[in-house]
Amino acid sequence: MEKRALLAVVLSLAFFYGYSLLFPAPEKKAPGKPVQQASSSVMTPATVPVRTPQPIQQETPVSKDAVVETDYYTAIFSNQGGALKSLVLKKYRETSGAGGQPVSLISESSAEGFALKTGASGFFLDPAAIYSQSNDTLRVSGNETKRLDFTWTSPQGVTVTKSYTFSGAGYEIGLETRIANSGAAPLTGALTLSLPHPVGPKNKQSRFEIDSAVTRADGKFSTEAVKDIAEKPKKYVSSVEWTGYADKYFLSAVLSKDGSIGPVAIEKGSARYLNTLISSPPLDLKPGQTTAIAYRLFFGPKDLDILKAQGAGLEQSLDLGWFSALAKPLLYTLKFFYKYTHNYGIAIIIITVIIKILFFPLTHKSYKSMKDMQKLQPMMAELKEKFKDDRDAMNKAMMELYRTHKVNPLGGCLPMIVQIPVFFALYKALMFSIELRHAPFMLWITDLSAKDPYYVTPIIMGATMFIQQKMTPSTMDPMQAKMMLALPVVFTFMFLNFPSGLVIYWLVNNILTIAQQAYINHALKD
Repeated sequence: MEKRALLAVVLSLAFFYGYSLLFPAPEKKAPGKPVQQASSSVMTPATVPVRTPQPIQQETPVSKDAVVETDYYTAIFSNQGGALKSLVLKKYRETSGAGGQPVSLISESSAEGFALKTGASGFFLDPAAIYSQSNDTLRVSGNETKRLDFTWTSPQGVTVTKSYTFSGAGYEIGLETRIANSGAAPLTGALTLSLPHPVGPKNKQSRFEIDSAVTRADGKFSTEAVKDIAEKPKKYVSSVEWTGYADKYFLSAVLSKDGSIGPVAIEKGSARYLNTLISSPPLDLKPGQTTAIAYRLFFGPKDLDILKAQGAGLEQSLDLGWFSALAKPLLYTLKFFYKYTHNYGIAIIIITVIIKILFFPLTHKSYKSMKDMQKLQPMMAELKEKFKDDRDAMNKAMMELYRTHKVNPLGGCLPMIVQIPVFFALYKALMFSIELRHAPFMLWITDLSAKDPYYVTPIIMGATMFIQQKMTPSTMDPMQAKMMLALPVVFTFMFLNFPSGLVIYWLVNNILTIAQQAYINHALKD
């Protein structure tokens, strides 16, 4: 039985192949002729062509970019999340000189680092969804205002439209997110906006000397180092006016518009990024209803005038220290003199001279008091020897000596103490002023915000400080005086890596003090 079955199979195969060889199929005619039907057609008995159904080709969403060009920056947005993937400032460079690359505040190739992705709790939004976009390129200049829209609809019937508004006149960007509920069920939740920030070691000689998360909430400004936030998350629950990230010279921030910012959480998002998650106030969306949340965005320099123009206390992101009330007028004065000199180094010298003139009466009084104290040294030494076993009696005798000769023992210190706030205010203004960044002075000093490359000015500064100390009247014993002579050496090493602008201020101040001391010494002799 098995042999018969096997034989039947062999004969069947032989018949099939033999028939194919003896009676080959007719050749197919070239395509495109009217008499030849497409291979997918089947002829019915009535010769009516019927096409076999073809599978529907689903179009796969494709990621693409939209480029926005203004007079101040170039921004690249991705339709993946309608997010910002790159923003480069045109007027600032990472390093001084013609070869310096433009400052990049945001530059991410990975979607994980894209800024301004929109999510939601309760609205079924996908932060990584592929949106349709209204433009591929925008050019905005002068007083023009233009808009870029991204739109996406979720499977649940929620339509999201993100509208960015750009002005050719500044660094501010408007963002409005509209949510339309086309479904049958009411929705409750909150929109979220993410602002990631890279975490990792940065070049300490660059603008990243300071890298902080900055927020103004409940009327108070707070700043937290990025490295600290990575270990301990930070949350703000109410009255947040703005939040973002700042380095030494630049700021990226999201500002509230009509109370659009609710709770804010800043925490470690991944090994590479911190993430600021900005939530809106709670939203209720009935079927057929639309709502909108608007923000103001700022990506730009920490220039005092530019920040102040944004409102909401954004100028607080420029750290001017405890004496900011003095530092701000000094900074404005610096910018005022620059308008006429076109050189910030010369402007610093002018300010130093003005400050020295203003404090001349106090300094004169201080040096005169120290000179008078110096004359009393022999008598004070006698009193110390006379009352060496009775401290109270010695103090009384000293006070009587001061009254008799009309000398105030604190007269040499108080005028100096009054000048300390001004010094620290000017120190902050020069250290963190973006105006000095890459600003040339003369000769080898091509960047007042960077150290002197040849250390010439710090060494001269140390020498002038030594001369100044030798000329200043002293009431210290010889051992203390020798120890004080080490100060110029300490200051010289400390100033080696200080910004050139600050060293120039200190150097000019020392030279003026030497001239002033020479004048006072001559006047007191007469």
